[in-house]
Amino acid sequence: MTHEDGKLNILLISIHGLIRGQDLELGRDADTGGQTKYVVELLRALGERPEVGQADLLTRRIVDPNVSEDYAEPSERLSDNLRIIRIDCGEAGYLPKEALWDSLDNFADNALDFLNSQNRLPDIIHSHYADAGYVGTRLSHQLNIPLVHTGHSLGRTKRKRLLASGVKRDVIEQRYNISRRIDAEEEILGVAERVITSTNQEIIEQYGMYDYYQPEKMRVVPPGTDLETFYPPEGNERDSAIYRDITRFLQEPDKPIILALSRPDQRKNINTLVEAYGESEELKQLANLVIIAGNRDEIRDMDSGAQEVLAEIFLTIDSYDLYGKVAYPKHHHPDDVPVIYRLAAVSTGAFVNPALTEPFGLTLIEAAATGLPIVATEDGGPTDIINNCHNGYLIDPLDKKAMADTLLKVLDDKDNWKSLAHNGIKGVREHYSWHAHAEKYIKTIQPVVDKSEPLTRMEIKRRPMLYHDRALFTDLDQNLLGNPDSLKEFVRVIQENRRCTTFGIATGRRLDSALKMLRKYHIPLPDVLITSLGTEIYYVPNLTRDSAWSYHIDHMWSRRSVLRVLNELPGLKLQPKLEQSKYKISYFYDPSIAPDVNEIVNLLHQYDQSVNVVLAFGQYLDVVPARASKGFALRWFAEMWGIPLEHILAAGGSGADEDMMRGNTKSVVVANRHHEELSELTDIESIYYADKPFAAGILQAIEHYDFFQDCKVAV
Repeated sequence: MTHEDGKLNILLISIHGLIRGQDLELGRDADTGGQTKYVVELLRALGERPEVGQADLLTRRIVDPNVSEDYAEPSERLSDNLRIIRIDCGEAGYLPKEALWDSLDNFADNALDFLNSQNRLPDIIHSHYADAGYVGTRLSHQLNIPLVHTGHSLGRTKRKRLLASGVKRDVIEQRYNISRRIDAEEEILGVAERVITSTNQEIIEQYGMYDYYQPEKMRVVPPGTDLETFYPPEGNERDSAIYRDITRFLQEPDKPIILALSRPDQRKNINTLVEAYGESEELKQLANLVIIAGNRDEIRDMDSGAQEVLAEIFLTIDSYDLYGKVAYPKHHHPDDVPVIYRLAAVSTGAFVNPALTEPFGLTLIEAAATGLPIVATEDGGPTDIINNCHNGYLIDPLDKKAMADTLLKVLDDKDNWKSLAHNGIKGVREHYSWHAHAEKYIKTIQPVVDKSEPLTRMEIKRRPMLYHDRALFTDLDQNLLGNPDSLKEFVRVIQENRRCTTFGIATGRRLDSALKMLRKYHIPLPDVLITSLGTEIYYVPNLTRDSAWSYHIDHMWSRRSVLRVLNELPGLKLQPKLEQSKYKISYFYDPSIAPDVNEIVNLLHQYDQSVNVVLAFGQYLDVVPARASKGFALRWFAEMWGIPLEHILAAGGSGADEDMMRGNTKSVVVANRHHEELSELTDIESIYYADKPFAAGILQAIEHYDFFQDCKVAV
């Protein structure tokens, strides 16, 4: 119930990091990032709403000579109706959030004392991140006040990311208290009457991994954007140093700018944009391409992933001879970013985000606020942004021609360009300003406070284990793509058991090619993607690359040496660039004139090349590092994630799948197999041979092994 004056009393809780009303120390460490800024900005925005009588932000009191004395002050008043309240929480010094778990009950007790000392209890508690959610659930139970929660990030997703970086399971538990965090998040989702997220994709792909996932309780309220920083051009942008730095690359600097701004990360898919631009004569004549891909001094000093991305971009620029048409400055300052957007807007250009996956899309909102039309991937956040702002177009990020055609559609028609630019500026103010955020926020929580919107809770149960205890891996082409009806049934069965089973695809295709097939055949993204014949491993939802695996297989690998040894052999012809990758060399193999595969292996060994050679369908020959294969990648995953091989079902149909199915895994060979290549497996009793092809054969194996026998989690 609201106060007698009808105004809301709102309590925000954000425990970790360094929080104060002015001069936020953003980026000081991992705990002083976006969440810190968000909660303070939200507090200020709520203070300006006429519906709010009082809003407090509870955080941790810190007494530490290494940080400002501001953080030791018990109370900081921001305005007549806004306060930051600092609560004692265990040890007084500044600690990382992972070290706070043992002190959170202490924080909760002290917070309860503070709230009971006030003239009026809050109408609602809004917790931010798992630690505050843990406290919020306790206060909600004790005071009978409804809880609203924002996760900011989630433990199950972070665990995937840490495993992908090579951190061992026991280290993750010891350093990050990840099981405690995930347990707390499950409890929060069970108690909270509203969960506020930034995008619909966040609801489905991140919260969907939790047992207490209840989408009907979740609401999308996109965070606000700083419109004092991102605004339309003023006319002086070309006086800036960054303008001179960009235009020194360009022969005709007055052309419209196609702008891409992101980290040098493979998931950002910048190279496909460069290829799309390079293959479009019309686009090259009409516009310049400007790529802002982080800051660099020496590429050789960057991490291997960034090196690989930048090298690919520069090779593509060279391949299409785009010198004078593409700018790629080495450095920019944070203050340059809004100027870069405005420079592109002044040029009547476009902003493009070709990422393979984009959970939110903050750069799209920033670009829109400056009056720059957008072209963006049809994944996640961009869908929401364009639906709200009507200021651009969605694209398949793997379709180069469609990408180029859509950019031409934006740049060619100046009346349409003006309309898109106007819509973007207007749409950001309506949907993505802090004023708009606070307005939608109040509308979201008011029914919870008033109890005017009935809360229906699902009957939910926790899984018997915290993490998946089983996994199903299958090839893509040979197993899933041949029969639409059986594929549809397979997808249904997998989705029904997704909460206790990891779904993986192991394919010879590169990541971009595999994603294209998944889209085409409406196959949901698996939890794990093993691509390029086991040389790359990616984890959903953010397609996080397993960098530790890449480092592991790099041992004794020399791509140039392999190419040199095999260059003159008859019957071997390199496959197109699309099929090649850093750790996979792919050939067409003509058995009528090429040496026997064993001879090729012996030849490579004679030249001290430690490699795996795989022949598939009698005509495709791949060479990968000695430590790489589908089977090795599957076992790496099993070891890192703690899933016994006996709990993994591996499905295949060609020679490339053979080592996945040997050993202790449960295995199935589908009926449409390549008989000759898998003939040696027929004597292995543990392998099940299905009499149905494609996905129907996998479904037979699931029944044969009773693979989901204990996979009963939710009703």
